Amino acid sequence: MKNNDWKARLNIVYSTNPDFNYENIEREETDTLPKNGQKLRVSMEKKGRGGKTVTLIRGFIGTENDLKELGKLLKSKCGVGGSTKDGEIIIQGDFKQRIIDLLKTEGYTQTK
Repeated sequence: MKNNDWKARLNIVYSTNPDFNYENIEREETDTLPKNGQKLRVSMEKKGRGGKTVTLIRGFIGTENDLKELGKLLKSKCGVGGSTKDGEIIIQGDFKQRIIDLLKTEGYTQTK
């Protein structure tokens, strides 16, 4: 089978230089810190969201899968929707104090 690596070169401009090598930059995922080592910050935000209030959880250091798991747990405990992207967990609605309490019961001791 032929090695088609064109998908790895998307968004790269064509080069006429015969010595040009395509560089694939891959992000390395950092190891997830233990729960008591995470410094999570919980805040409220309305800006840029059509006037809707959301609760943001920032400061999570770890893999994308662990971030999604924590987001899923918080969304299910609060009974609302949300998303996880760019190292942030977005929970729809005003749940700041409830999320702080949930995180502390889960073992995230350095939560503000």
